[in-house]
Amino acid sequence: MRYSESQGLVATSRNPGGQRRFKRSDLRRVSFVLIAQQLGFTLDEIKNQLAILPDERTPTQRDWNRVSQSYRQVLNERIAMLERMRDRLDGCIGCGCLSLKKCELYNPQDKAWRQDPGARYIVGDPD
Repeated sequence: MRYSESQGLVATSRNPGGQRRFKRSDLRRVSFVLIAQQLGFTLDEIKNQLAILPDERTPTQRDWNRVSQSYRQVLNERIAMLERMRDRLDGCIGCGCLSLKKCELYNPQDKAWRQDPGARYIVGDPD
């Protein structure tokens, strides 16, 4: 919780004895941060999403749906890339190396090399 507070992800108040006091909505925000980090989102990306939520009240289901919708496309793209990687990893990944005989089928004349280095076909570049 201290880390989340220091990063500006949650705001706390203190009682007269100096103890931190968190609202229930702050605990939900921290849970969201932990999940979003596990999904590979950066703290800046997470902060931007949390900025969508209201500060003056506990977020409603509608508020959380707005956050979810903004992540949906990115998550779908990541899922598609992981599926392509799973399905093609044992064959040509479009790296431009021509080290596999099969690459000549996927990558004649080493076309993938001209786009960029790396697994171009897995990241979604056209064959």
